[in-house]
Formats: sequence, structure tokens, C-alpha cells
Amino acid sequence: MSPSLQNKRALVTGGSRGIGAGIVKRLAREGADVALTYVSKPEQANETANAAQAFGVKALAIQADSGDAKAVLVAVERTVSELGGIDILVNSAGVLAMAPIDDFRLEDFDRTVAVNLRAVFIATQAAVKHMKSGGRIINIGSCNAERMPFAGGAVYAMSKAALVGLVKGLARDLGPRGITINNVQPGPTDTDMNPANGPFADALRTFMAVPHYGSTDDVAAMVAYLAGPEAGFVTGASLTIDGGFNA
Repeated sequence: MSPSLQNKRALVTGGSRGIGAGIVKRLAREGADVALTYVSKPEQANETANAAQAFGVKALAIQADSGDAKAVLVAVERTVSELGGIDILVNSAGVLAMAPIDDFRLEDFDRTVAVNLRAVFIATQAAVKHMKSGGRIINIGSCNAERMPFAGGAVYAMSKAALVGLVKGLARDLGPRGITINNVQPGPTDTDMNPANGPFADALRTFMAVPHYGSTDDVAAMVAYLAGPEAGFVTGASLTIDGGFNA
């Protein structure tokens, strides 16, 4: 069988490491040419791009801070120019700032909204100008959009909950054009930002029905499904993959 995403072109923001890197490699394995953005550590971004190229596809790394609106627009246009178009946009870039309400800094609030929410809108608005029927937009949200069981996470939860409303509304805008848009909402996932052996891991496991962390491959598999031809009737949805964290 041919790979399910053969001849497709994808952009994954925040794709150099963690969940984003897992998505880049899975989309490449399914046959898609992939661009990824990163903020720093070009060697790590190039390593991910090289891993994608090993599947026989085109891959490129683009330095772009998702908190910078112009950089996001440039990343979309470079993807279109260098890959010949864009069929799949995965908004994976994200930041996490936590503090009690009395101590939460306004600059952290503004950056959280800029990266986790504004960048998603900007990239989507730019990408759909180039997308044809069959286009796919997938946002990496969080199970915390629905459940924040500890103090200090209000602003992060707010930024991810806002994606739920954005996706529901944009599904109406984009459906007549044959473009779907959905959220994937991971729970605790083993990455360098939230390792399965980290200081919060044991506490997080107590909230889960399946008492172990997910892997980046778990999340990437759901993204690959939503990006593929079998998910054409799924739009406006927020799909949780969290080991029962929200159960």
C-alpha cells in the first residue's frame, strides 16, 4: 500500500523536539514532505529534519518564534515556496508558564497567549489561502483545556481551552471549502519538558486511568489519522489522548 500522505506538504510549528518532532517523523513516514519551525538549537531541528528525510521525503527546518507574528507568516510562505504548497498545518508550538495568580507576570500571560493561541490563528489564516479541498489543520491543545487539577495553571488552561472555541468556529468557516480543523489534546506525555521520571510524574499518574505516561508516538498517530484521507468527516473536534486523565 502507498503511504497515506504521499504527495502531501506539511508544516509543523514547534517541530524540532518532543511531540512536534514525533509528528514530523510520523508525517514523513506516511509520505508527506515536511517543514518544521524551531526557535533555537538549529542542530536539534536539523537532526529532526534529517530523520524525516530518511523516509525519502523533503524536509526543512525554519527558524521562527511563534510569538513573532511576522515570523509565523514567513514560515508559512517558505513552506509553500520550498515544498510547492501546503496541505497540512500542525500547530504544535507551545509554551507553559505556571504561577499562582498573585505572582503571575503579565509578560508571561502575553507570551502564553501569543504562542499558544495567536500564532495558531495567524498560521491558519495564512495557510488556508494556499490550501485546496482536502486540507487539514490540526492543533496540539491539552487535556488541561478541560481539567486543571492543580493551582498555578490557569493561564495555560485558558490558552488551550480557547483553541476549543476557535476550532468549533473555524470548522464552520472552512467546511464549505473542504478543509477540516481539529484539536488533539494530549495528557502527560514523556518529553524533555515533562519527563516520565520528572518531579511531577508520580503526582500526575494519580490522575490517570492508565497509570503511565503517553509517548510522542501515541500523539503523532492521532495526528496522522486526522491528517489522512480517512478523517475527512472529522472537523470541529477536540480529541483527547490522555490515558484517562480527564475521565
